[in-house]
Amino acid sequence: MTILNTMIIDGLSFALPLFIMAIGGIYSERSGVTNLAIEGLQGMGAFSGALAATLVSGMFAAGSQAPMFIAMVFAMLGAMIYSLIHAVLCVKFKANQVISGVVINILATALTTFLTSQLNATVFGAPSNKFVLTTSTRFSVPGISQIPVVGAVFTNIYPFELVIVVVALVAWYVLYKTRFGMHLRACGDNPHAVDAAGVEVGRVRFGAVMVSGALSGLGGICFAYSISAQFSPSIYMGYGYLAIAALIFGNWQIMPTLGACLIFGLARSGGFALTQVLGLPSAFSDLFMTLPYLITLLLLIFFSKSNRAPRALGEIYDKGKR
Repeated sequence: MTILNTMIIDGLSFALPLFIMAIGGIYSERSGVTNLAIEGLQGMGAFSGALAATLVSGMFAAGSQAPMFIAMVFAMLGAMIYSLIHAVLCVKFKANQVISGVVINILATALTTFLTSQLNATVFGAPSNKFVLTTSTRFSVPGISQIPVVGAVFTNIYPFELVIVVVALVAWYVLYKTRFGMHLRACGDNPHAVDAAGVEVGRVRFGAVMVSGALSGLGGICFAYSISAQFSPSIYMGYGYLAIAALIFGNWQIMPTLGACLIFGLARSGGFALTQVLGLPSAFSDLFMTLPYLITLLLLIFFSKSNRAPRALGEIYDKGKR
């Protein structure tokens, strides 16, 4: 397998979980609720999914992929429930949305660290701060995977990559082709017009934040399976903020955001491949892993002036204010 193929395969396995988290952020922010809590939501989702997978792993034969799909469901549910904190604070109590997001991130790190250690010690009898997951089986599409370069997209695919593609298509359809999506986008630009049309702004924003939580949780558990086949509170550090950067560079639109995520994914896999080609010590791989963040800074310099955020993003909706 060529270095280019490896870059594409590894880049996609990183870019797609990042993409689904970014879509979650788009849902929240297009509704008008700033969501810096994606980092914490993905962490809580990964914790919930990993715990569920650990609990049910003994019910299935070795090599079964069922625990992974169960983990995805519970990751989405766990993060969605956790996102209610952000929704209640920002929509119900009209708290500062930036502060709420930061606090939720800090709380998620502390909670997942504490709960993982305590559950391992009391339930599983193993003094550890990790949940060991089963290795995800990868597959290739016969025929197409043999095509040079393009075939790498269909080679060594994680099952969760297909799930993410399907969920992303559904999310795109709902956001751009349904009445709920129209109301959601309008809430982020002109919430008073939405209210005048008889739609409750708070309810739409509440739902958008919960969708954001579910999609962030899905991305979190997918990272756990692809990066290390285990959950620990440290594996997802920074990816939530990278997803936020991607949606900003994508101008809060789904397809351009996919492009940003692919750039980040290829930069990460390219840095790792460069370490191998040059025969550098493993310590240099950590340095090259910072490439997505360096690219973030460059994109910020060149494209920040063209960004057009939703006009009511971050504004607390006051029904009596005109």
